[in-house]
Amino acid sequence: MLNKLPNPHHMDQRHVISILETVDTATGERQTLAEFDSLIEAPNWTKDGKRLIFNSGGLLYSFDLASGTYAAIDSGYADHCNNDHVLSPDQARVAVSHHTKEDGQSRIYIVPLEGGAPQLITPMAPSYLHGWSPDGKTLAYCAERKGQYDIYTIPAAGGVETQLTHTQGLDDGPEFSPDGRHIWFNSTRSGLMQVWRMNADGSEQSQMTFDESNAWFPHVSPDGETVAYLVYKKGDVSPNDHPANKQVEIRLMPSSGGGYRTLVQLFGGQGTINVNSWSPDSRKLAFVSYRLKEQADLE
Repeated sequence: MLNKLPNPHHMDQRHVISILETVDTATGERQTLAEFDSLIEAPNWTKDGKRLIFNSGGLLYSFDLASGTYAAIDSGYADHCNNDHVLSPDQARVAVSHHTKEDGQSRIYIVPLEGGAPQLITPMAPSYLHGWSPDGKTLAYCAERKGQYDIYTIPAAGGVETQLTHTQGLDDGPEFSPDGRHIWFNSTRSGLMQVWRMNADGSEQSQMTFDESNAWFPHVSPDGETVAYLVYKKGDVSPNDHPANKQVEIRLMPSSGGGYRTLVQLFGGQGTINVNSWSPDSRKLAFVSYRLKEQADLE
């Protein structure tokens, strides 16, 4: 049975069926949690292990793992949220990237996880959230300023943003390591999109993957030992693009660097693991795969 979600903005659902899944990183066993007759994206796993938070149709939803039920999170006027959303370390709040009505550009807001009024954090746009420091004090995000996309941080209470990268090319997907020492991100500065790591202050920027492919969205496990990331085949996409509806892989690598292994091959891309979706015990990943509705109708 397909679950149906409301689509308040009549957004393009990309003609897909969305499959919310988990995968055991030790065994590779995949489990389907639910299927939706519309586009859902980017699950976050709550620290108590009981819920997943995903976005659909501009809203965030809370999915109960035990019952399989879900409900929208009241985010007030922040009702055009994209797939860049992150839970606060204390799980009391969720930061979202919401496309504002005045110009349609993404800005970062913070909303109580159980619902409430949004608080604007980044007046400048576009800003796409990806990370929240483990001490709860700092947000990390990708932003375009003067025609260049770089990595920035800003106090979670609001304030002045700090630019951490200055290299030509797209820098995206910044996420703090669990100990707060590093920020992982992805960059096209070497030609293809690859995974990089830097100190939290922006120093010592180091390339961590050297694949003949395009690597996106590094997510560090809660125990700090493993990094999951999304891979597009070389030549299948532009290095600075991460579209939907492609054959992609989820790979794992040690956080210290070194070789990778492929965990999952799937039809997906944009929306699959844009944000950190590790389980709190560092054993599983939540992700979204997709089927084209035209294909599903033939089955």
